Amino acid sequence: MTTQPSTHLETFPNPQPGRDFTIRIDIPEFTCLCPKTGQPDFAKILIEYVPAQQCIELKALKLYMWTFRERGAFHEAITNEILDHIVSAINPNFMRISAEFNVRGGIYTTVIVEHKAKNWQAPPLVMLP
Repeated sequence: MTTQPSTHLETFPNPQPGRDFTIRIDIPEFTCLCPKTGQPDFAKILIEYVPAQQCIELKALKLYMWTFRERGAFHEAITNEILDHIVSAINPNFMRISAEFNVRGGIYTTVIVEHKAKNWQAPPLVMLP
């Protein structure tokens, strides 16, 4: 059993590649370090994506998130880096990452980044009564 951080993002084939569906992954205990003070930063990260051919394997994602624990980086940089790495691994139709950082110096920060595949069109929203 791996108990070390890893930047390897393992994937698996989308079980329904002909159907658009959303996968939501909630990571409530993300940690990294403030690049200015070295103090810990805490965040809730929500990953939402519409897979194309591949999906992200959750244990690999957990070990990937662990790699940030001892790194100092700005919230904006971390959120964009996570998006870039996951998009590179699975090339989803759509992905949105929302990173809600806990208070630092009396200020809360939320960073939202998105990726949309060039030729993908979102299905129309269905409003139910």
